[in-house]
Amino acid sequence: MRNTFIKTLSELAAQQDDIFLLCGDLGYSVLEPFAAQFPDRFLNVGIAEQNMTQVAAGLAREGYNVFTYSIGNFPTLRCMEQIRYDVCYHDANVKVVAVGAGYAYGPQGVSHHATEDIAMMRAIPNMLVCAPADPTEARAAAHFMAKHQGPGYVRINKAGESAVHDSGPLLDISPGRMLPLRGGNGTVVLTTGAILGHVVAEVDARGLGFAVYSCPFVGGYDLGMLKRLSMEFDTIVTVEEHQLNGGFGSSIVEAISDLYASGGLPKMPKIERVGIPNRFVGECGSQDYLRHVSGLSLARFGN
Repeated sequence: MRNTFIKTLSELAAQQDDIFLLCGDLGYSVLEPFAAQFPDRFLNVGIAEQNMTQVAAGLAREGYNVFTYSIGNFPTLRCMEQIRYDVCYHDANVKVVAVGAGYAYGPQGVSHHATEDIAMMRAIPNMLVCAPADPTEARAAAHFMAKHQGPGYVRINKAGESAVHDSGPLLDISPGRMLPLRGGNGTVVLTTGAILGHVVAEVDARGLGFAVYSCPFVGGYDLGMLKRLSMEFDTIVTVEEHQLNGGFGSSIVEAISDLYASGGLPKMPKIERVGIPNRFVGECGSQDYLRHVSGLSLARFGN
């Protein structure tokens, strides 16, 4: 996903001279083509992510659409004050790209696990949170963020994920949209980010018969779609590679609860959340291993 995103961003930078890329001393074997093609619009600021965010805000004030790039926690948790005050408060045209969502850097331990980032980023006014699920969505996310005016957060994986969506024309992943992957009855599974592939594989392997939707953006959902899903299915299950506190599943519960409270739904649907328990998982291992340790599966559902 990260390769697809940066490759697409490079293609877009050839067409849009406002795109500027900053990195925190990483991205080797990924960012070099961009740096070579656009040396005046690329800067490695070193291991100084807070400064990188402030530099990005300054460049945005000069008219650039700036992308900051670093590993999971470092352009996000380490920079929350700068993101809040320098970027979001001023509605600056800065896109924070975190590579290594969830447990993608599992062997490096908790310091590299990005498991609270969605909750923190979606709480800040003006921030648009995007978590592509596969290379097809990552390509669409690059196109969207290259045009979007204002703060954005893109959470991408790095493990050579295979495409879940059919390749072809550019996907429409505008905020609020939910993309159907599987039809089904009784239960619908809503998910965001790279765990989508594992969800689809599990639904297919176990013959669960669940409908599956991908939600590339967290928040700002199409209320008509939420109403339809809430009325059509007995159970809504959310799955995310993020802590349960404040993440994607929480955003779905909030949106449906508000819809019910405003009279838009005759009754609340049953909603079950699958996510990382609200504790630090201090083990090291592969992304798949840590997903298993954290119970990120549909094992308690179906047959």
